[in-house]
Amino acid sequence: MTFKTSLDGLAKGITSGVIILFSIIIGGQLIPAYEHNPVGSSLLIGLLVLICLFCLLFRPINYVLTSDHLIIHRLFNDIKIKRKDILTVREVSKVDMGLTIRTFGVSGLFGYFGRFSNSKIGNLTMYATRRNNSVLIETSNKKIILTPDNPIELVNSINS
Repeated sequence: MTFKTSLDGLAKGITSGVIILFSIIIGGQLIPAYEHNPVGSSLLIGLLVLICLFCLLFRPINYVLTSDHLIIHRLFNDIKIKRKDILTVREVSKVDMGLTIRTFGVSGLFGYFGRFSNSKIGNLTMYATRRNNSVLIETSNKKIILTPDNPIELVNSINS
């Protein structure tokens, strides 16, 4: 069973804004700056392209539930969680999410993913595309937040 993910308004805005900003910076580097400092311009352009490419490759595309695994599909390096390793799964409200701080991850550019610290849940890994519809999955050694478009369906499917 496949569970779709879609970006929320903030992630769409941040993604669009960053791409426009990076495009303007790259455009500005191509002609005048490139003539004066080709190495610096090339490094800057490469860095901006790598940032966007990294975020695009590691963003969650969808979640797939099979008889044995919960798979978080990404363009690069899918994440597989064995169903037998899942201890609990439940919906988490915005209030229950409390204060969430990024410790090593992405907050808005193509989604919200990486390592985060949460005032109520503790340390967790997010593979999210929105700030609502949160589902908390706990294994023996990890807490994971997913944000499917239909969280109730995911919770019920894993629990059945």
